[in-house]
Amino acid sequence: MEDKKITVKELQLAVEQEVTEMVQEVVEAMNNAKPGSIIADSEEPVRDANAKFKQQIFQKALDLLQKKQEAFSPSAENAKQGKQTGHTPDD
Repeated sequence: MEDKKITVKELQLAVEQEVTEMVQEVVEAMNNAKPGSIIADSEEPVRDANAKFKQQIFQKALDLLQKKQEAFSPSAENAKQGKQTGHTPDD
């Protein structure tokens, strides 16, 4: 049953590129802000980068979990077996 769960390491590996992209966007926003108005100039781009990352990491987590659950799903196994024998559930 534990095998159906994703691990921190698996998700970290899956989102490495997204983390790098988010950090780059934050750095760019901070570096492009005018002196004296760093918060005003960078707050929205940083918030947008964070929102995009939040959606991406959630989607990756869902994808990983779905793959693990499908790998252990009795219905997925039955579907594979049915395809191999050529029988449908109505036979």
